[in-house]
Amino acid sequence: MSRIQLALNVDDLDQAITFYSKLFNTAPNKVKDGYANFAVADPPLKLVLLQNPGQGGTINHLGVEVHSSEQVHAEIARLSTEGLFTAEELGTTCCFATQDKVWVTGPAGEKWEVYTVLADSDTFGDTAQESCACADQPVQA
Repeated sequence: MSRIQLALNVDDLDQAITFYSKLFNTAPNKVKDGYANFAVADPPLKLVLLQNPGQGGTINHLGVEVHSSEQVHAEIARLSTEGLFTAEELGTTCCFATQDKVWVTGPAGEKWEVYTVLADSDTFGDTAQESCACADQPVQA
């Protein structure tokens, strides 16, 4: 089963973890410095919290988590055929996980990713600056 991902910017990560743990009646799946995610079973949702002081309450990005790299590659082909701009990140480390993903930008500038997690990572990103595409400027909610 695929699930929608919602990545939110939060001012206070601990406060957000407490709130969303109660809201979805589940503990976080992963907690790292400035980052947490929840794998919510019902409704099927991957909720990502990114600590970005001063940006709380805004959407960082949206996504669809799929089960395999094959599904990501199928989406790359489909989205290209549809004429949507795509940016590929294959084998990239982002959000404390190694992933294959494709990005598209919606008409209002919102960033969507279709991705699969290949492995967990101890680092947020690939580079010394620990950045990845989802760490860019937030989309205003």
